[in-house]
Amino acid sequence: MGNAEILAIAVGLAMDAFAVSIGIGTTREARGARPIFRLAFHFGLFQFLMSVLGWGAGSAFARAIAAFDHWVALALLSFVGIRMIRSGLWPVDNPRRPDPSRGWTLIMLSVAVSIDALAVGLSLAMLNVRIVYPSIVIGVVTGALSWLGLALGHRLGQRLGARMEIAGGVLLIAIGARILFEHLGQ
Repeated sequence: MGNAEILAIAVGLAMDAFAVSIGIGTTREARGARPIFRLAFHFGLFQFLMSVLGWGAGSAFARAIAAFDHWVALALLSFVGIRMIRSGLWPVDNPRRPDPSRGWTLIMLSVAVSIDALAVGLSLAMLNVRIVYPSIVIGVVTGALSWLGLALGHRLGQRLGARMEIAGGVLLIAIGARILFEHLGQ
């Protein structure tokens, strides 16, 4: 497998993280160097780890999780999306909202955007591809595109305020629904 194929796979896997990052970037809580670094780093790290896990897990594990991975992604993204919508609609009701770059929210988002990397890792194992280099590329590309998405979401959030936070929440739910419908359509 050549560098072009590995890069194409990495960009494809990073698209969910990029879109989620745009949505999160619209929130007031995910601004500043530290939250942006934490989100981009964890999205990239989880993509890296999930591809390695998928590579090492074997076909039995992949088949077992394939039955419900799309539901898990939908649930996690919808949970965070609903919180963002609620926060955008009623900002004064919740003056201290949780930072999406910390705690369980960060873990849920990282898992949700990296579930597909399990299947990619398994596919690479079946093709007898060594996993270290592709996984590093997948992680770095995801981290970079997540950082870009956060910056873009931040700019949109500054211009459009709470409406962008609501749109970001809807976007997260839509991404979860897309993942679900793609898997159900197979």
